[in-house]
Amino acid sequence: MGGCGHVGLPLAIAFAVAGHDVCIYDINESAIEMVRRGVMPFREEGAEELLKSALASGRLVLSNSPASMSEADAVIMIIGTPVDEHLNPQFAGIKSAVEQISEHLRDGQLLVLRSTVYPGTSEKIQNLIRARGRNVHVSFCPERIAEGKAFTELRELPQIVSGFSSEGIERATALFGCLTDEIIHLQPMEAELAKLFNNVHRYIKFSIANQFYEIANDYGLDFYRIHHAMTYKYPRSADFPRPGFAAGPCLFKDTMQLAAFNNNNFFLGHAAMLVNEGLPNYIVQRLRARFPLSTQVIGILGMSFKADNDDKRESLSYKLRKILLMEAASVLCSDPYIKEPGFVDREELVERSDIIVLATPHSSYQKLDTKGKPLVDVWNFYKKGGLV
Repeated sequence: MGGCGHVGLPLAIAFAVAGHDVCIYDINESAIEMVRRGVMPFREEGAEELLKSALASGRLVLSNSPASMSEADAVIMIIGTPVDEHLNPQFAGIKSAVEQISEHLRDGQLLVLRSTVYPGTSEKIQNLIRARGRNVHVSFCPERIAEGKAFTELRELPQIVSGFSSEGIERATALFGCLTDEIIHLQPMEAELAKLFNNVHRYIKFSIANQFYEIANDYGLDFYRIHHAMTYKYPRSADFPRPGFAAGPCLFKDTMQLAAFNNNNFFLGHAAMLVNEGLPNYIVQRLRARFPLSTQVIGILGMSFKADNDDKRESLSYKLRKILLMEAASVLCSDPYIKEPGFVDREELVERSDIIVLATPHSSYQKLDTKGKPLVDVWNFYKKGGLV
């Protein structure tokens, strides 16, 4: 289910390459047709060649009919728990999806929940399916892959497997055992929390770097000189991240899910959200103190949420644009992987802008001539410091 997306499609290809017969079920007709032609709907390193090979072998097929699930031994559900406008988890969407597919499930099948879910969701789904008269083995096996690195990390990372029956656990272990040698067994809620803890830990680490960056910057100090001193040949800080936009479809959302799970008693997570989500505002505040923004044309380089990627979901570049549209004379945007009305190429952006903000450090920007214009480089991408 949801097999043409960022989580499902690489996994489907990997299973097909490993020798399994795989049917991708999705309701997105345009994505299905694109994948059928051997074209990836998003960037994923090494994926297109493997996709074409899997299609040519006949092991990978696509369908827009939920009835196709009835023929499978294992059904992998790529639907997670979103948060609503009040930052509370929404179970209604995943509940509706399970209700819709339950008539197509058959006794004895393995149902694997792959996307991040609110703790306790796996058990709710098992109970829901049982209440509808289906004897299905429910397993939660969280996806923990970095976008763009799926075909490396599916092999190299240990796979977490959980379930509600010994048979379900054994079958999920065998299924993912064709991709990786290391399997970690947990109880379902342990597995659900392990995925949330992984993402929230990263989000909090980024917030520490961003808060330190702002403190140093407020005192006119280049944080990257301090960061170098902190991390150079000092093993206890070797994994300390650099500042930058901490965004994407997972980290913020999962921090809020964990907060909701703990009755909103998660001040560390809430503080991390304020710091990370506040970084675009901080940049604009600093620019306002230095320049007459109302007369300036601001160029934003990079609109995806991470470098060398075409995924714009929850990208803070768009939040930065919204704020600047209120403050600046005009705003120009450019991204080598995202095409939208009004976007310009990077050379035109540099030519027309008074101030340039490097929001996403795509590698293709490395040799870009910014013509000596004021540049905000929180990432220190150009190795000239990150002072704003």
